[in-house]
This record gives sequence, structure tokens and C-alpha cells, in this order.
Amino acid sequence: MSVLAIVLSFCFVAIPLFLSKAFQLGLGRDLIIAALRASIQLFIVGYILKLVFGFDHLAVVVLMLLIMIYVAAKNAAKRGKGIPNVFIKIFLTISLVELITQTLLLGLKIVPATPQYIIPISGMIIGNSMVISNLFLNRLKAEVDLRKEEILLVLSLGGTVKQSIFPILKDSVKSSLIPTIESQKTIGLVQLPGMMTGQIIAGADPLQAVRFQLLIVLMILAAASLTAIILSFLIYPSLFNKHDQLDISGWK
Repeated sequence: MSVLAIVLSFCFVAIPLFLSKAFQLGLGRDLIIAALRASIQLFIVGYILKLVFGFDHLAVVVLMLLIMIYVAAKNAAKRGKGIPNVFIKIFLTISLVELITQTLLLGLKIVPATPQYIIPISGMIIGNSMVISNLFLNRLKAEVDLRKEEILLVLSLGGTVKQSIFPILKDSVKSSLIPTIESQKTIGLVQLPGMMTGQIIAGADPLQAVRFQLLIVLMILAAASLTAIILSFLIYPSLFNKHDQLDISGWK
């Protein structure tokens, strides 16, 4: 792809800019910033990956993965504002999900243990876990606010903390997983995923591209489920004080 083609591709930004202006949405500045940030960040990452692939050293790969997890956890933690130690819990969750999935991938020799495979696949895992964390926390806070009388009733009748919060956790986990599950149901029929499309454009055999994409689809389903479940178990004790009373005063 030539430099001219990249420059011309910015004409697509003109469409949402025009619509924002026409319908007075006030998104013009955000759209321009988003396009510029995406461009700068992607080129920076491209140069960093080139250096990392050149080093081909485990310590460099681990450092890059930790930075990716840190940024993802920092972003997701915004949704959990007011929950004690929410950043640490999200960071731990994403780290565990990354460790489990990479252990399976590399331990079963599904992919080679090289930076060219580990970093891009990890990016998909970490990015997906960040989105699931955002969705889960957003739904959990809304559900707790809406159903706090239900929680208090269970506690007043002698129920445990886990019994009082479990139905809400279950609904929050299910809700956070719906977008991932529904998008996977129509994959290949409604959409051709980015990784598969990129490989085909690069000249790869379509069937080989399908095999890799299937790996990613199944891996993301597992990572999404792990993220929602692990995060729910780490977060729910923070909603109660040492006397097992619901305490969400920090949310206000």
C-alpha cells in the first residue's frame, strides 16, 4: 500500500465529518482527533513491533505484553470508578486470561513461540478482555444500583453476600458476553473478520486464512468467558464492607 493510498484513505473521514456538521452532532473535533491518534499510534506500534521482532528476546516480548495489559486495564478501570482496587483486579484478570490462553496455544504447539505470533494474538486477547471488562463493569454498576433493595432484602433474611449478589453477577456476565457470542454466530456470513481479510489481501490461501481465523474465534470466545467470570469473582467482594453490608457510596 503506497503512501498516496494512505493519504487518500483519509477521504473516508470526510463522510462522518459532513454528517456531523449536517446533523449538528458536534463530533467533528472528536472525529479528527480519533483519526489522527489512530494513525500516529498505529505507525508507532508498527515501528516498535519491527524493533521487537528484530530483538526476538523473551524479556522484550514480556515487557511489551505488560505495557499492553497496563493500558487496557487503565482504560477499563474508568468504568469501575468507585470500586476499590478496580485497576489491580482488572490488570490481574487480563493477565490471567493472557497466561491461560498463551499457555494453551504454545503448550499444545498450535502456533510457533515467536514474537510474530505471540504479540498480535495477545493484542486480540487483551483488547477483547478490555472490552468485556468495560461491558461487565458498566452492567454490574447499573444492576446493583437498580436492584440494591433486592440485595439488602436477601442480606436481611440471613443470606450470604454471595447469595445476595449472585443473580446480579450472572446477569452482568451474560450481558457482557452477548456482543461477542452474537458476532461469532454470523461470522463468515455477515462479516469477514479482519485477520482473515488481511491474510487474503496479502495473498494467503483462503482456506489457510480460515484456519487461522477459526483459531482466533474460538480463542476469543474462551478469553471473553474467562474475563467475565474471573473479574466477577474478584470484584463482588469489593461491593460489601467488612460487616457484609452493601457499600457503594464510593460510586457517587
